[in-house]
Amino acid sequence: MTQLSMKKGGLEHPAVIRLLQDHLDQMAGTAPPESRHALDLSGLKQSDVHFYGAWVGDDIAGCGAFKVLNNDHAEVKSMKTATEFLRQGVAGQVLAHLMTEARSLGIKRFSLETGSMGYFEPARAMYQRLGFELCAPFGNYNEDPNSVFMTKIISE
Repeated sequence: MTQLSMKKGGLEHPAVIRLLQDHLDQMAGTAPPESRHALDLSGLKQSDVHFYGAWVGDDIAGCGAFKVLNNDHAEVKSMKTATEFLRQGVAGQVLAHLMTEARSLGIKRFSLETGSMGYFEPARAMYQRLGFELCAPFGNYNEDPNSVFMTKIISE
């Protein structure tokens, strides 16, 4: 497993910007625009969003964020692993860090929206391995055949 250094913020760093643009570009081919819910840079800079970069030395290995929905519920956003760090445990470490940070803010539940297509199967499998369960749409989401909704209690 790759050892990561987690850093809050960094949305101005060129490597982070490239990784996030890669994320958005890959999403563009998976579903119609109304079914794509990835945040762009301006969305990630909102005060209710907590963004973290995962670094190995000077290389960005991945990233993740959570958006606070209310006092005890947050949504996982912008989970992305850089291509050269795939299958090295980056996403699991990022998610664990996000949960720790969210718990410190009193968050008790993490939910997420991901795609229903085959492209997203590795992500859905990882979330299931980590205890996320299928759920109904939450927040401002509606039923969508292109989306899968999952949730997990992270703190009692």
